[in-house]
Amino acid sequence: MNKVYYLASCDTCRKIIKSLPKDNNLVFHDIKQNPITEAELEEMHKLAGSYEALFSKKAQLYKSMDLKNKSLTEDDYKKYILEHYTFISRPVFIIDEKIYIGNTQPVTLQVTKALEK
Repeated sequence: MNKVYYLASCDTCRKIIKSLPKDNNLVFHDIKQNPITEAELEEMHKLAGSYEALFSKKAQLYKSMDLKNKSLTEDDYKKYILEHYTFISRPVFIIDEKIYIGNTQPVTLQVTKALEK
């Protein structure tokens, strides 16, 4: 099942989703309305290789909690992602057992190509 984890209130997520091919067969998962479960995070971790790869260091909470000055472990990244949706780098696409994380142009192009297959 192809899925996108996103934040409905995020302009960047909405813009990326709107730019995707129309018949994309994605299952949409709004992480604010429906928080990520530990099982879902484990699936993402398996595909991404680390929790840090899924973690957003741009999150406002990252700055306000002064996490940049702390030495975070993989367990810390996992804990923070499960505690609050803003800690996941978004959107996260899982397409044909591959993961695409974030909103950079190269990632968006890879997602578009994967959906056109």
